[in-house]
Amino acid sequence: MRVSGLLHLLVLIFGLVTTWVFVRRYINFNMKTILLGEWMTATPSSSHSVKTKCGLSKSCPDNFFAFKITSGAANVVGPSVCFEGQMIMSPVKNNVGRGLNIALVNGTTGKVMTQKYFDMYSGDANLLVKFLKEIPEGTLVLVASYDDPGTKMNDEIRKLFSNLGSTYAKQLGFRDSWVFLGAKDLNSKSPFEEFLKNNPDVNKYDGWPELLELEGCVPQKVY
Repeated sequence: MRVSGLLHLLVLIFGLVTTWVFVRRYINFNMKTILLGEWMTATPSSSHSVKTKCGLSKSCPDNFFAFKITSGAANVVGPSVCFEGQMIMSPVKNNVGRGLNIALVNGTTGKVMTQKYFDMYSGDANLLVKFLKEIPEGTLVLVASYDDPGTKMNDEIRKLFSNLGSTYAKQLGFRDSWVFLGAKDLNSKSPFEEFLKNNPDVNKYDGWPELLELEGCVPQKVY
């Protein structure tokens, strides 16, 4: 009886082990089949980003120009101005400086006309006045501050920038951050402007507020 019972137990154990091995192989086979099938039928990810001009979040429509303006960070990192995928001004190009960095672009063709920076801490304010007064009609004006844009600012300069569509030029002061896009013949206030006041209580960079970024699509001027 004991031998018979032992044999019965061994047969039962053998059957259970055989069944377990079979089930495991079956499950592994089916999982591999499912995974292989999913891989074969998978479609390319739709998250692939489309490269835009100046790195904008989305492409501009026809008859619009893409731009991005970044102010300087304290007195350490210079500003940058990009227009239609072309970096006009930047620290890498070594054509930016303390004060106001200004690029002029033909509002119809999108061609860059000139770029200059004006030292607004110890420079000659009359040079900026002359520059602003000589801007031709139909010109886009892109401005980025760096370090200090306001010490040499006077009423005449503030009025000239206001005539270009600026809202904040009237209050621009010592070490403020400012980015702006206006136009010579603009008859209203520009929608493209950011301003941050120098405030020791909230400044990000000790004696300077944080940098500002301004990007968008500006309509081409059509005559």
